[in-house]
Amino acid sequence: MTDKTQHYDVVVIGGGLVGGSFALLLAGQDRRQSLRILLVDAMPLATAAGEPDFDARSTALSWGSHLIYRQTGLWDDLAPYACAIKDIHVSDRGHFGAARLHNTDVDVSALGFVIENRHLAATLNKRLLEHPDIDVCSPASVQRVRHAAAGMQIEVQGQDQVATTIDASLMVLADGGRSDICSQLGIQLERKPYQQHALICNVAFEHAHQGLAFERFTDTGPLAVLPLSDAEKEHRGALVWTVAEQEAAAITQLPDAAFLHALQERFGTRLGRFTRAGARSLYPLALMLAREQIRPGLVLLGNVAHTLHPVAGQGLNLALRDADALAQTLAEQAETHGAAAVGDYLMLEQYLQAQQSDQNLTVMFSDLTTRLFANRNPAMAAGRNLGLLFMDVMPPAKQWFARQAMGLR
Repeated sequence: MTDKTQHYDVVVIGGGLVGGSFALLLAGQDRRQSLRILLVDAMPLATAAGEPDFDARSTALSWGSHLIYRQTGLWDDLAPYACAIKDIHVSDRGHFGAARLHNTDVDVSALGFVIENRHLAATLNKRLLEHPDIDVCSPASVQRVRHAAAGMQIEVQGQDQVATTIDASLMVLADGGRSDICSQLGIQLERKPYQQHALICNVAFEHAHQGLAFERFTDTGPLAVLPLSDAEKEHRGALVWTVAEQEAAAITQLPDAAFLHALQERFGTRLGRFTRAGARSLYPLALMLAREQIRPGLVLLGNVAHTLHPVAGQGLNLALRDADALAQTLAEQAETHGAAAVGDYLMLEQYLQAQQSDQNLTVMFSDLTTRLFANRNPAMAAGRNLGLLFMDVMPPAKQWFARQAMGLR
């Protein structure tokens, strides 16, 4: 059974952090030409954060991403749940090189913030559902997409099993790195496996973190501990431990005491003794880049466009910068040429060209950092440790590195 055709200027597929943030950024642009915006997601948009949980997953937002959320007015609601990163300590296990980045080096109140996903998603979803200029269709599945004369045609099926055809001047695809729609459209992905997995869990430790984030390069791979708010009087952090593919399962399945011992051995005692490890998750890591990010009436955003190694925590932050730039470009296009012109290919090409240097630099920064510190060659180890020492004593180098971490270009 098919309902009548509906028209929207912009249809966002994927209501996660990237798609939802983009919809709010676009709806919040100061413009006289109003745009009809629809957001479609396969899951219901939950507006309740749920109960406190030691194992709650979290997201690291750069200073630049926090500024983007300020534009939407969302930051005032997020701030109570945000744990500020005041300093970042970078070191290489077994070597003398180390560097420490301070928020005062770049004259900001924090280098970034860590927020539990339950608070981030609930706050974002509540704002989406309340926004008068955004229609939300969820839970709903996209049955079919095809290019049309004036943009894209999308067939969406809701819970009532009724299929609705939607004509969109522009479809923004933000449905993640394993996008079925991307495959439907024949958009190819370049995939470069790292032969590594990310082991993710929350950990408790003896000493208060005092807003300090750690990036520690070890024999098994990069290991990051990000500051979280305390849970039931336990000092808590989010662990992202990159381990070699062949070692991943064995490390993940270690009994708690053995796991904490292995972690302590590689991390050291900067936070005192590790006292607890929560539920562990394991994810294979690869660099994935879409060979096309734009077509007439189509833009890819987020992991579907570029999936990065988590070593530098830049994936979501890059996606938010893309989303912000795209929202501004579309608002200007609608103002100048009318809402129907938001799918214009030349305009989308200008957006992509403007973002290309940021994307290329961020991908290169993430990829080279991963490969440089995963290399166990003694000469390479000596070189990177000299680099850390150089960065620690040279303010311009430290400021450049800090700006990369902060998502400022």
